Amino acid sequence: MRFVWPWTRGCLAVDALMLGAAVVLADLGAPRAGVPSTPTLWLVAFPLLAFGLMAARGLYRPRVFLRVLDDLRIVVTATALAAMIVLSLRVVVADDPWVAAQTARIWAFASVYLLAGRIVLSWGEVQARRRGESARPTLVVGAGKVGRLTASRLLEHPELGLKPVGYLDKEPLEAGADDDLPVLGASWDLDRVVAEHGVRHVVLSFSTAPQSVLLAIMRRCQELGVEVSMVPRFYEKVVGHIGVEYLGGLPLMTAQPTNPRSWQFAVKYAVDRLVAGVLLVLVSPVLALAALGVWATMGRPIFFRQVRAGRDGRTFEMLKLRSMRAPREGEGDVAELEPGTAPGGVEGDDRRTPLGAFLRSTSLDELPQLWNVLRGDMSVVGPRPERPEYAEVFAERVYRYGERHRVKAGITGWAQVHGLRGRTSLVDRVEWDNYYIENWSLWLDVKILLLTAVALVRWREA
Repeated sequence: MRFVWPWTRGCLAVDALMLGAAVVLADLGAPRAGVPSTPTLWLVAFPLLAFGLMAARGLYRPRVFLRVLDDLRIVVTATALAAMIVLSLRVVVADDPWVAAQTARIWAFASVYLLAGRIVLSWGEVQARRRGESARPTLVVGAGKVGRLTASRLLEHPELGLKPVGYLDKEPLEAGADDDLPVLGASWDLDRVVAEHGVRHVVLSFSTAPQSVLLAIMRRCQELGVEVSMVPRFYEKVVGHIGVEYLGGLPLMTAQPTNPRSWQFAVKYAVDRLVAGVLLVLVSPVLALAALGVWATMGRPIFFRQVRAGRDGRTFEMLKLRSMRAPREGEGDVAELEPGTAPGGVEGDDRRTPLGAFLRSTSLDELPQLWNVLRGDMSVVGPRPERPEYAEVFAERVYRYGERHRVKAGITGWAQVHGLRGRTSLVDRVEWDNYYIENWSLWLDVKILLLTAVALVRWREA
């Protein structure tokens, strides 16, 4: 019998409840809106179609991680498609002037109710995972560099729902100072470790064990009802779009990363300029008020200008609202970075004014960068730009750092919305930025903008 996670059952129950409530309430309230009641056949057909379409898009398949925004997009598209199918069928079988109004009403109710239900359910699940209430004990096979990195990432993000309990490795590497997870045994100890620690998920990372041993571990996990995930070889080049062809029973995988020189990116940059122009008009009162405040508290210049490295390493002058007063005698901006840490935040003496601290905490100081986007120096979404002197050093010392310059720098980015802002791990930031470039899509940009809004609220509350 296939194992179904409680999350999947919760989704099924909540979606069924929300769809039922939406259809009933939409029909009961229809007379008040001057719309006749919908025939029962179509009241039943719509939720069944919506359910079927959501299931076909994989909304109820067991998954390792939550993808809330992706799920919300599927809900909206599935209900819209269900409504179009019902509308088309009703137009064909009957001549009813109220078909469009009735169908649109049911679709609107269903969309709102389903979205609300999913958001509340996802929020509750994330909070439960962070508290450790619904975290699944996870065993990492392979205590090498990649295995320890995998465990570290899972521990840093408890909301993912996988809680590492230890490693399985015959020849583990020596643990670092920040890794206190134990090595629980070798491959032949799998059954004992699963039973003793209640393991529900196994992650196969790189290991010195031969392929036959790893395959045996996978088979045994399936027999025990334990889910298995794998970190593939050449994981740096594995992207979201992968073509798979078969030579008999031998799979041949071809990575299909997004091409930064393609017409899609040309369209992205054109849309960036359009969006930046519209936003500059909309935020101009806020920008003018903030600029007036900077002038009143610190005088001129109002804008802070700094040379940064952008696409293909070309430099440009990035704009910000000033947030610091001029240095006094003996003060300076001396950046003392720990190894592997990106520059950012307050460097040297803290010379922020109260207004400057507010502008930084709300990211209002970044608004002038919309002008950089309008000029074509930057993009709305992309890797954050760095000073040329730092970029040259990092390109030599940090793996794949130079690959970030394949696209224009951005005001916000995939790394920033995942907490890699300011003085955080440079290696992690590079990894997230390259993921963004190789998996870019319009939806990914929209997701980042939505996550940016959420992150700004969190940073402000913190």
